[in-house]
Amino acid sequence: MKRLIPAIAATALVLAAGCKLLDTASQVATTGLVAAGAITPSQAEGINKTASATGKLFDRLTPENEYWIGRSVGASILQTYKPYNNEAANHYLNVLGQVMALASDRPETFGGYHFLVLDTDEINAFAAPGGLIFVSRGLIKCCKDEDSLAGVLAHEVAHVQLMHGLKSIKTSRFKDAAFTVGIEAGKNLGGEQLAQFTTVFEGTLNDITSTLVDSGYSRSLEFDADAAAVTTMNRVGYNPAGLREMLKQMEALWKPGKGFGKTHPTPADRIKAIDSKLKGTGEVAKPAGRQARFQKAMAGV
Repeated sequence: MKRLIPAIAATALVLAAGCKLLDTASQVATTGLVAAGAITPSQAEGINKTASATGKLFDRLTPENEYWIGRSVGASILQTYKPYNNEAANHYLNVLGQVMALASDRPETFGGYHFLVLDTDEINAFAAPGGLIFVSRGLIKCCKDEDSLAGVLAHEVAHVQLMHGLKSIKTSRFKDAAFTVGIEAGKNLGGEQLAQFTTVFEGTLNDITSTLVDSGYSRSLEFDADAAAVTTMNRVGYNPAGLREMLKQMEALWKPGKGFGKTHPTPADRIKAIDSKLKGTGEVAKPAGRQARFQKAMAGV
């Protein structure tokens, strides 16, 4: 097993060097893995085929690549934040989230959209690549009605729709293609080999998660997500002013350097940016049962 680690490490170093060397070096590295008895010749062939194709991935990751990256990022987020054990609240969040996703400009992803409440009073939300969306109890408390929560979910769906996560990943320490090779190769391995192989890309995964959780998206991307959210809300029949009301509630609880205060523009700046988008939208009638179902589902959150 000791012979396996140097061979894997060599693969990782070559991946970081760039796509021109990727194909040749992958052949050499996987030969070492076969010699060490870690993988079979057929598994090596699969890895080499993946490596030779990754030059194209420097320009664009596939939806499946995005899905695997998003799953890994989501798992990292759940190491820090616990899921909220409330079936009714999570079901409601998913129903409302699916509605917003279907009305967006990207209604489908490779693995579909999935929404989860995080059990923390911290005001925050995360949109991992591929459609995994997490919303904290603290942020939900900033929503006084369903329209406001719809605005939060539409904003997070917009991050996925506009592929903001992938844009962040491309600024990470390792190239996204290198991480993709790790994922693709990992599909062909199992047991200890898989565990050891994935540790090579642990640093890359940490970089990706840090971008989403610590540094956050840029101001311009946040403003773009708000603008897209207003469009989506209008399509469904939710009052886009609900997003503005949520931001007003958030402003009262705003703590610079924590949660949203660490990764997002100030609520005042976001309100100013979306006000122009709200002009001419007019009043939107709220069905009688909308507030009742919101209060029932979110009771205790």
